[in-house]
Amino acid sequence: MKNTIKQNIKKPAMVCIIACFCCLLWGSAFPIIKIGYNLLSVDSNDYMSQILFAGVRFFLAGVFTIIIGSIMTKSLVKVRRNGLYKIPVLALFQTILQYLFFYIGLAKTTGTKSSILDSTSVFFSVLIASIVLRQEKLSVKKIVGCLLGFAGVVIVNLSGGGFGASMSFTGEGFIIISAFSYAVSSVLIKQYSRDDNPVALSGYQFVLGGLIMIAVGIVGGGQMTFSSVKSVLIILYLALLSAAAYTLWGILLKHNPVSRVTVFGFMTPVFGCILSAVLLNEHIGNSGIKIFFALILVSLGIIIVNIKSKGEAND
Repeated sequence: MKNTIKQNIKKPAMVCIIACFCCLLWGSAFPIIKIGYNLLSVDSNDYMSQILFAGVRFFLAGVFTIIIGSIMTKSLVKVRRNGLYKIPVLALFQTILQYLFFYIGLAKTTGTKSSILDSTSVFFSVLIASIVLRQEKLSVKKIVGCLLGFAGVVIVNLSGGGFGASMSFTGEGFIIISAFSYAVSSVLIKQYSRDDNPVALSGYQFVLGGLIMIAVGIVGGGQMTFSSVKSVLIILYLALLSAAAYTLWGILLKHNPVSRVTVFGFMTPVFGCILSAVLLNEHIGNSGIKIFFALILVSLGIIIVNIKSKGEAND
């Protein structure tokens, strides 16, 4: 049974379906977080409340992930005693650093700008996996595929002032730092899941990272005002999307090369741009044509990276 699941999770069609679903969920986070700031009365300059917001979300995401994983395996998901050190390391990069910078950065810039800059995580992931940890080879086709995907992200977002020339370290700069932190966590989850359950790793690191962020937010004077049912639903939705997306993404990374999976990350900004336009009324100009060409470039990039050449069967 396990071998069948392992083989299916490596099939290109299955990787594509699952990865795109994860990216759709992550793409929805861009506008939903901004909506959440308004519903929970979190000001764009109130960093501690933003950290508290993120902490509550990821603590709940961790609880949901552990529950889902335990139901799937019919027993409480665990991490080996020798692997317990992996939880705080992942919590640092996948939750604390990534989302501390992401939440603050997103409050200082637009959803469309964030979409473009957040996609740099794909480049970081491929470079770290190939050059630093040598988990796979850095080939020309991977570089070309990533460049095509990034070009698609830029095209779909650069429209009538949707991106703009203004930049700030606490806005756009923080989004790039967040992207780098996420890239590190993607490579680590690939390495760590060789010996431990990726679902367990994601769940427990979310709980730990969430608790730390909650503590920091409260000590720093952060506040959240749940004034309506919508505000509660926003938190629950963000927690559930993280639990589902990171669980599925971790399983994909465990059984596939990092580049083959992370290149699908270019779909997240495309979904983020579309949903930001719909939910936040952010201007993206003549979106139909731009999105069409963006999807072509992103799809070409994904195909190029995923095409196996001779000698790459085990890459």
